[in-house]
Amino acid sequence: MEQQFTKYEIARIIGARALQIAMDAPLLLKMPEEELKELNYDALRIAERELKEGVLPISINRPVPKLRKEKLKSVKLDKVSDEELIEKEQELEKEIAEDAEQLGLINASDDDDSLDADSDSEEQ
Repeated sequence: MEQQFTKYEIARIIGARALQIAMDAPLLLKMPEEELKELNYDALRIAERELKEGVLPISINRPVPKLRKEKLKSVKLDKVSDEELIEKEQELEKEIAEDAEQLGLINASDDDDSLDADSDSEEQ
C-alpha cells in the first residue's frame, strides 16, 4: 500500500473485493491450498490479504475543494423607501381582506372598520 487510505476507504475496498470473491471472482494473489484452509476460505480475510500485498488494482478519487480567495459573493441589497413599503402592506391587506370576504370569513362592514382603525393608528 503505497498510498495512505483512510479507515473508511479501507473498509469500502475490502468489502467490495470480498463481495467479488464471494461471487466466485478469481483471486489476484496466488495462495497455496494450505493457506486458504488456514483462512477458512473467508472472503474478507482473503480481501484483506490482497490489499495488504498491494495486488488490488484500485484507485481512489478524493474530491478536493477549489481554493478561492473570494468564497462569498457580495449580497445585493435593494433600497426600498418607507412609503413603498407602506403601499405594499396596504395592498396586501386589501387582497387578504377581499379573499377573506369571498370565503365568508368576515363581513364587508367589519373589513372597512378594521382598515380605518389601522390607518388611524399609522397616522399617529
